Amino acid sequence: RLVHLDLKGAAPRVQYLEQLLPLLRALGATGLLLEYEDTFPYTGPLEVLQAPHAYSPAELRALLSQARAQGLDVVPLLPFPLQFVLKHREFADLREVKALPNALNPHKEESLALVKAMIDQVMALHEDLQWFHIGCDEVYYLGEGEESKLWLQQQNNTPEKLCLSHIKAVATCLAWSYPMVTPIVWDDMLRGISEETLAESGVPQLVQPMIWDYATDINVEGKVQLIEKYRRCGFSKVWFASAFKGATGVNQTLTLIGHHLRNQLEWLQVASRSPANVLEGIALTGWQRYDHFAVLCELLPVGIPSLAVCLQVLKNGGYSEKIKENVENFLGIPNLEIDTYMSPSLGTFPGSDILTLVTQISFHLKSSVDELLERNRYATGWFSLYHRKRKIIHPIVMYRFQPDAVSLFSKWNAVVQDLQAAMEQVFHRCAIEEWMDENVHPSLEKLQQVLDDLDEA
Repeated sequence: RLVHLDLKGAAPRVQYLEQLLPLLRALGATGLLLEYEDTFPYTGPLEVLQAPHAYSPAELRALLSQARAQGLDVVPLLPFPLQFVLKHREFADLREVKALPNALNPHKEESLALVKAMIDQVMALHEDLQWFHIGCDEVYYLGEGEESKLWLQQQNNTPEKLCLSHIKAVATCLAWSYPMVTPIVWDDMLRGISEETLAESGVPQLVQPMIWDYATDINVEGKVQLIEKYRRCGFSKVWFASAFKGATGVNQTLTLIGHHLRNQLEWLQVASRSPANVLEGIALTGWQRYDHFAVLCELLPVGIPSLAVCLQVLKNGGYSEKIKENVENFLGIPNLEIDTYMSPSLGTFPGSDILTLVTQISFHLKSSVDELLERNRYATGWFSLYHRKRKIIHPIVMYRFQPDAVSLFSKWNAVVQDLQAAMEQVFHRCAIEEWMDENVHPSLEKLQQVLDDLDEA
């Protein structure tokens, strides 16, 4: 049971992750799937890939040592097709399509040299790895570059074969240098490929597919048939991937536990109908962005109650009142809410204050500002945009409207300052600024502008 930590946005400080590891272990996790992306401390020509808040080698060694001490396996994830690499000018000439940083050109020797260099640097910081996830999902635009178009014109060449040869090349890069490590790939590029083409490619002998689906109705029968297909093609083992957060809306701020609970229950059904020796494990994904260029979705502390429920469900084979009590005890929360968003009541788990304050802001900030500015009769009738533009005001508006606006602004300013202080314990400044810009500043700036206009008028 791997907990996926998506570090390509709002990457937590190592100290926070270290606080979290004992809780994850107690809840039922047996490993971590670490998607480093630009937080890995690359060196040499790859140093440009590091984000300003990237972990140092010492920080990562400390985290990996702590994971080992908790008995957690670590599986690194390098997200080929490498958007976070191909966006850089230094690597733009390795793009499949010149204008888009979505896929690596599979025909260039430099592409594989880059893959190998990245794998080597990640492997150098990890000990005793059993698996290495090489991504290979959603490789859009593969086959649309000029060299690929020429390749596809040759007899018997198809987009499916191009995709498989690319996966094989990346997996072989890993297998040659690290024969004891098994590559894992997301399975979405494999699903539609015929059994014959898959079997002939040699890919099933090299990798283990991770079948992902984050919905509440994942078509259990279809998944069982897909597993049987993969077995017939020669894949020795398969993985599943569910989600505990980051899968219900690109700019989602709160996690609806019930959705993710039902997703786990569906996967338990698939597992119960699969051959006993075929399933290697399941990754509980917790996406932080839908891709490298997307906005942030739910912050990790916000998703902890959902993660706790999902881990307990998978560990115990189902959901019950006893599981609910377990989670409440583990997290120190008085009442776990499954089918509504959590009410803002403080727990004792790491980052629970962030969940409380984010819940307040998500439920009430925008709606309270809109209520004041769009449904208050003094704002709409005596201090409209027309009045504000011309600085026209009846003095009575100052007495009837301004105190409410000042009071609301002060209230939210205090909440936001509390949240900022809580977030600084967990996140770097860039993540805090981004979250505030998306979720706080639009409403507060609107309110501040009205206050400024009132003063001027």
